[in-house]
Amino acid sequence: MKAAVLTAYGEPLSIEDVTLGALGPRGVHLHTEASGVCHSDLSVANGSVRLGHPMILGHEGTGTVLAVGSDVTRVRPGDRVIASFEPTCGNCWFCLHEQSQLCNGTAARLAAGAPKGTLPDGTPVPGFTGLGTFAEEMHVDESAVVPVQTDLPSDQLALIGCAVTTGVGAALNTAQVTPGSSVTVIGCGGVGQSVVQGARIAGAARIFAVDPVAMKRETAAQLGATDLIDPGDGDPVQQVKDATDGRGSDYAFEVIGHPDTITQAYATARRGGTVVVVGMARSDATVTFGALALFYDSKRILGCLYGGAQVRRDFPRFVQLAETGRLDLESLVSRHVHLDDVNDAFRAMEAGEVIRSVIV
Repeated sequence: MKAAVLTAYGEPLSIEDVTLGALGPRGVHLHTEASGVCHSDLSVANGSVRLGHPMILGHEGTGTVLAVGSDVTRVRPGDRVIASFEPTCGNCWFCLHEQSQLCNGTAARLAAGAPKGTLPDGTPVPGFTGLGTFAEEMHVDESAVVPVQTDLPSDQLALIGCAVTTGVGAALNTAQVTPGSSVTVIGCGGVGQSVVQGARIAGAARIFAVDPVAMKRETAAQLGATDLIDPGDGDPVQQVKDATDGRGSDYAFEVIGHPDTITQAYATARRGGTVVVVGMARSDATVTFGALALFYDSKRILGCLYGGAQVRRDFPRFVQLAETGRLDLESLVSRHVHLDDVNDAFRAMEAGEVIRSVIV
């Protein structure tokens, strides 16, 4: 099968012939229908996050089950599934306490580290986050797939695997945005647009979308943002405060993963407000806050891995929201590409030309 493989940091992905290994007892063999191209993949490709190479990248995808191992009970051949980059064993302390996004069970560890196949020279090659959706087929652990019954197009369904769940979940699960509140979203790529939609679904009265790219601000307006803020027009923190009688917003979401915008989100939230860090930062990045300000302003700072999602519950829930028109997936897909075009998809992402490119 063909797969897009990271062979060196900072170099274009290489389209390689990969031979899948034997399917284990917990294994699920998938035909990949679609895969979103996410900034987290780029962070690994350029070395901002170093997980080793060679590696098949891609972690936001959907597919059809071709075969299953002898111990698999939750899916069967022919099922449509969404891949989860945070496998859930269902048995560890975190899974049993409704924090399956933090799962540390045996199945999750096996899924994350298992080789997926070999390159032509015999070199073992794993998949990013235990998946590797930039490939025509995948072998994954049963804990990393959620079956769904829907007629939604695969290019839209794939985005539930990362951007939608991370963003909508950040608003609904992590922050628990309340009706009538004000929300600021800093960074309006695929995940940021999903935060906007999550805030709208939750009933936020004002949603400030902050992004330097006009196309992204305009898309945010289509998806529910009420106020569009161009950082080029002046300090976005002050722009939000000017619109909120000097207070700042009730919630501020950082969806970039940069220390400067994390501190910007903190400054944007009102006293007693909530700051949610959604973007994945470099492994060596740090953020500093004044200790007295933390005490005096009484703001909550929340980390947000995978939107705090319980994927077996939330994937079907987001499918239903999309089927009933409450969640717009189609507007998140800017362009369709083939596997050979993955490096151009990275370029378009960095240039701010797209919300999401989807490999089909």
